[in-house]
Amino acid sequence: GLEIHYDGDFPARSGIGSSSAFTVGLLSALKAYQGKIISKKKLYEESIKIEQNIIKETVGSQDQISTANGDFNHIKFKKNGKIIVNKINISSEIVNKLDKNILLFFTGTVRTAEDIAKTVITDISKKNKYFNNLYTIVDEGIKFLKEGNIDDFGRLLDKNWQQKKFLSNKISNKKIDYLYNTALKAGALGGKITGAGAGGFMIFYVPLKFQKNVIGKFKKKNILNVPFNFEK
Repeated sequence: GLEIHYDGDFPARSGIGSSSAFTVGLLSALKAYQGKIISKKKLYEESIKIEQNIIKETVGSQDQISTANGDFNHIKFKKNGKIIVNKINISSEIVNKLDKNILLFFTGTVRTAEDIAKTVITDISKKNKYFNNLYTIVDEGIKFLKEGNIDDFGRLLDKNWQQKKFLSNKISNKKIDYLYNTALKAGALGGKITGAGAGGFMIFYVPLKFQKNVIGKFKKKNILNVPFNFEK
C-alpha cells in the first residue's frame, strides 16, 4: 500500500496558491514514485486538468504554472488556449532588493477562492477595459524589474490593486480597504491582496525605512508579518 501525509505551514483558502501547489506537488511525487519523468509543461497541464475538469473548480491556471516552473516568469494565455511561459531574467542583486522591500501579512480571514472567481467571470465581456489595463501593467512591471526600478514596481502594485477591485465587488471589503490604507499611510508604496481576494494574505512593497512602522501598525491589529524569501 501507499500512505501519503500532507503538512501545510499556512491555513488553506488563504490566497497563496496552496491548492495548486498541492496538486502539482502530489502529481510530481506520484510520477516519481512510478519511476516516470514528467516535464514542467506536462506537469502544469495535468494539474490544471485535475483542478478545472475533474474537480470542476472555478480557478485560474497561473498558480499551477508558477509552481511547476519556479522562478520569475512571464505567462501568456492565448485565445486559442495555448500557454506560453518565458523566464524573466533578473539579476540576483535586484531580486534580493525586491525581497527585502516586500512584506507579507495574514489577515486572519480564510475564504473559498472559487466563490470570488465566479463573480469575476460574471459579465466578463463588460470588464475588458480593466483586464486590458492589467495586461499593460504586466509589461510595465517586467520592464521595471529588469531595469532595477523596484520602487516604481512597488507603486505599480497599487495601480494593479486599484484595477483589480473593479473586476468584482467581492475582491475587497471594509477590513481589507482599512488595512490597505493603513499600510500606505505608514509608508508602503503599494500592495495587493494575494489570490482571488476577500481575505487571506496581503502583500506590500515597503521601503526599509518604513517597515518597522508598517509592521507595528499591523501588530496593533493582531495582524502579523509572515517572513518569506523568493526561491527558484
